[in-house]
Amino acid sequence: MNHTEQEMRALIDALNQASVLYYTTANSPLSDAEWDKKYDALIALEKESGMIMPDSPSVRVGAAPLANFEPHRHISRLWSMDKVQSKEALALWFARCEKLHRDLSDGRSEPLAPLHYAVEYKLDGLTINLTYQDGQLIQAATRGNGEVGEGILPQAKTIRCVPLSIPYKGLLEVQGECIMRLSTLEAYNKTAAEPLKNARNGAAGALRNLDPTVTATRKLDAFFYQVGTIEQPPYSDMDGMLQFLRENGFPTGEYEEYADSYEEISKLIDGVEEKRESLDFLIDGAVVKVCDSQTRQAMGNTEKFPRWAVAYKFAAEENTATLLDVTWELGRTGKLTPLAHLSPTDIGGVTVQKATLNNFGDIERKNVAIGCTVWIRRSNDVIPEIMGRVGEASGEETLITPPAICPACGEPIIQRGAHLFCMNRKTCKPQTVARLAHFASRNAMDIDTFSDKTAELLYDQLGVRDCADLYQLTTNDLLVLDGFKQKRAENLIVALENSRHCALDAFLFALGIPNVGRKTARDLAEHFGSLDAVKVATSDELIAISEVGDILASSITEFFSFQENLDMIARLLDAGITPIHERQGDSELLAGKTFVVTGTLPTLGRDDAEKLVELHGGRASKSVSKKTSYVLAGEKAGSKLTKAESLGIPVITEEEFMQMINPS
Repeated sequence: MNHTEQEMRALIDALNQASVLYYTTANSPLSDAEWDKKYDALIALEKESGMIMPDSPSVRVGAAPLANFEPHRHISRLWSMDKVQSKEALALWFARCEKLHRDLSDGRSEPLAPLHYAVEYKLDGLTINLTYQDGQLIQAATRGNGEVGEGILPQAKTIRCVPLSIPYKGLLEVQGECIMRLSTLEAYNKTAAEPLKNARNGAAGALRNLDPTVTATRKLDAFFYQVGTIEQPPYSDMDGMLQFLRENGFPTGEYEEYADSYEEISKLIDGVEEKRESLDFLIDGAVVKVCDSQTRQAMGNTEKFPRWAVAYKFAAEENTATLLDVTWELGRTGKLTPLAHLSPTDIGGVTVQKATLNNFGDIERKNVAIGCTVWIRRSNDVIPEIMGRVGEASGEETLITPPAICPACGEPIIQRGAHLFCMNRKTCKPQTVARLAHFASRNAMDIDTFSDKTAELLYDQLGVRDCADLYQLTTNDLLVLDGFKQKRAENLIVALENSRHCALDAFLFALGIPNVGRKTARDLAEHFGSLDAVKVATSDELIAISEVGDILASSITEFFSFQENLDMIARLLDAGITPIHERQGDSELLAGKTFVVTGTLPTLGRDDAEKLVELHGGRASKSVSKKTSYVLAGEKAGSKLTKAESLGIPVITEEEFMQMINPS
């Protein structure tokens, strides 16, 4: 091996080792910048030498398109999984398993090991079967009919978590599930000419695309759970097999729990279902498996299924429905959003009759029309989303057309970017009332006693059309309103007066800048320090803030580019509003730590807790990930707590948090 080859080998080993550690432990010895530097050096050497080693990370960018898929015969058959959809059916499977174990143990010189079960996620993706020889990935294939699949080696090499080389040198087949994360799907669909209908189709379509460069754009992931073929396995049960996979660089599932009884299995499955909505990938159930390898071999398989495993299927989170109508809903910014009305369909035990469509461009990209059948997905408790149509267009469908006038006030509609707007800020009642209510809300200007009903009364009876108009009101003005007595009127005037001197982040949030929540408003205030600086910030300056991306930066710069918004701000300042930002202190007690605050805290509000995190040098985030340092959880913490527990992230109480920032 010459000097150049030695350099290349060292770079490849360092890069691959960093990738293995990242995907199996969420830690990497290389920073992103260091990884990029080594990768660029490797690419330069490959160009200079004209040689690419088979396990080089450069092969992940995608090879030339294939003419067709070649059939591949698996060394060991890939079995389907028997399925149950009720606890009663699960209990019957468990009883059969226990009886079979007793029958097989009777008469043996050495009885089988006591039954011990594993419960893991049933991933909703596409099965992938990898073959290694002499430590090198030599083939990848789809499941096919279990005996013969399609060879997809160039496509599989684009998946960054698939090891291109491994320490184990014998013949090895490893099975797993290829997935597309929901966050990846969301990011992909924001710019895709043809949005993907769902994450499962995104993964399956990518792996079965003849052009590997297309596969690479989907940024797929995979989890591995089974060794199909191995020479002299160095393990005797499932726990040992998973450890073997991890030692060889294969990411295993994010959830494995063990049980010895039906009651324990049932409880674990309930826990998996509770976690389902907090996951960043699709699961459609839980898999129960016998752990011991010798027992699995003794139990064997039916013609279709292994007798030692079963899949417990959850209620679907996706379904189809007929699109009956589309109405255009008006928001406080004047933006019109299409709302789909559907034939009733059951998703996860909930009857769904409405779903969101982002804008008219979304309607066109998804090629949906009144009367067509559409895919619906429901996640968490938010309104379901239409992912795309089912089948081709028919002559019985009616095209959806954007409105020419506002459905609330009849004024002409204009288009700005991808969205439609009613620009009538004075006499379009729904948007004005919503804008007033948002401006006065607790996380914005915090005008005590102000409500949606108050906003509507002010619009109807006092002609209030603008947030600045609120500061011209007097106690006598309010006394003519329905339900307003002297004390209530005085309290509202005092609350308005108190709100004139406000924090900059509260004021930025009150303005109603699209996509800017209170957390982003705080980040803007801390980064820029003044309203004037935020108003003239460029996209590049905004993106320099940790959690601000291209889309959010565009929303902010666009908001301050519209004259009507600048006029609104000027009127508020003229009315005596003085937004001030007090820079945070110099405490570094929480430097480098990321906190997620969830649930109801005994003393602090969530906003106050997040402020304290940032005051002491930490970072407050709204979502739990592997990069989260701590989750500060109160009562009714919900899915964020569940996700933290599944990722092994430390969960602390308010008392423990206060001890962190007051160590003395």
